[in-house]
Amino acid sequence: MKPMFAFLLFTASLLTANLGAAEEGQKTTGKTSPPVSDDKIITVVVENDSIGTRGTDKNYTSGVRIGYYDINAEMPELAYVIDDYIPTFEVSKTSSVFYSFGQNLYSPQDITQSDQDPNDRPWAAHLYASMGLVTQTDDHLDELEISLGIVGPWALGEQAQKFVHKYVTPDSPTPKGWSHQLKNEPALMVGWQRRYPNYFDTNVMGLNIGVSPYFGATLGNVHTFANVGANLRLTPYEDIRQDAPMRVRPALPGTGYFDIPENKWSWYAFMGLEGRAVAHNIFLDGNTFADSHSVLKV
Repeated sequence: MKPMFAFLLFTASLLTANLGAAEEGQKTTGKTSPPVSDDKIITVVVENDSIGTRGTDKNYTSGVRIGYYDINAEMPELAYVIDDYIPTFEVSKTSSVFYSFGQNLYSPQDITQSDQDPNDRPWAAHLYASMGLVTQTDDHLDELEISLGIVGPWALGEQAQKFVHKYVTPDSPTPKGWSHQLKNEPALMVGWQRRYPNYFDTNVMGLNIGVSPYFGATLGNVHTFANVGANLRLTPYEDIRQDAPMRVRPALPGTGYFDIPENKWSWYAFMGLEGRAVAHNIFLDGNTFADSHSVLKV
């Protein structure tokens, strides 16, 4: 019960800070104008431990996410339901909607071992689809994402990893422990974050350097945690309205908004730091409604 108590206490402190920030936001107008275009942006994000490492499959080993971000789109009916029941989110003329589809894979350190290591994390895959809403109020952005999916064999983790190892990275070892993966379980997550994209920024030699703090919480049988952090960005000054890419959840935040410049190309560099109070992680704690392998969070 101690981790859950710490999580609830931390969430309560964030909500208190949220109310104070909202009151302050009513007094101050932010620097960033909301997107006014009707752009439709498609992003493809691939995260894999073979990129930039020695190719060792372990822990969070792969993540793929395809996103579709519709700027100033007509809001789905669900958005107005959320507006009615979630006080931190409000549909307005600045609201945008995004949809995504993705798959995450998790494995122990030794994927050539056919038995489950009792001291290592369970094999697991997460296949999901999500809808997200982004709206701007004064100096901050509120981002809300609802994700539905499946954890277990139906998430097709074994098939995906074996296909990649056979046809994409043929020098990789064959994974042999998927028979011990988590059991099938419906996966639900609801995540909310508030960001301050122009909390601090400055222009140096035609470049914009900015810091964007944020805080939020995610609830669900996949992940339950509260988070607080900040992103540091570097971008050409004329493309200041760009945003960090829409990354694989539960990574650092970003919408992936890209305002096409006059010369038809641009760039955006970023880094971030985040702290979390974690109450539940199905990929360590095991299945919610069935017996499965699990490990202690340390």
